[in-house]
Amino acid sequence: MELNPLQYPIGKFAAPEIITPALRQEWIQTIAELPGQLAALLDGVDETLLEKPYREGGWSARKVIHHLYDSHINSYIRFKMALTEENPTIKPYDENTWAEMPDGNEAPIAWSIEGIKYIHLRWVYLMETMDESDWSRTYFHPESGITYRLDKVLGIYAWHCVHHLKHIQSVLK
Repeated sequence: MELNPLQYPIGKFAAPEIITPALRQEWIQTIAELPGQLAALLDGVDETLLEKPYREGGWSARKVIHHLYDSHINSYIRFKMALTEENPTIKPYDENTWAEMPDGNEAPIAWSIEGIKYIHLRWVYLMETMDESDWSRTYFHPESGITYRLDKVLGIYAWHCVHHLKHIQSVLK
């Protein structure tokens, strides 16, 4: 089945078989750079443009921006849980319902851009101070039934940054 390039502008995430320290550092850099890229892309934007969805049936650009904050703060918390507990079961959330709430659907984007800036500062600092053995720590996602290693989660969220940045860019073209 062919992927819709509007839905998956960089394809789906595919974890490499071996995740090296160098690759982790690239992924951390991607996460570190997202707040500045978002701020530059959206500086002075007419927020009415952000009501446009990035594809038919997709979220508006505003929802994508707020989703990035919601998703990344949850990931940061999941990282900390995995680092402080033995394979914790994380709390899933319904991202579509969150996107429909007033703070995810109507709030000024500046709030989430600032939130992403600061959560990413904390998250990057945490990841840069982790020991090699910490990357093999895990958490369990009860909805998918999958146990995730933190090194793979890092890759998923680096992909997530670029994936949604491309969605936002496509709305602003």
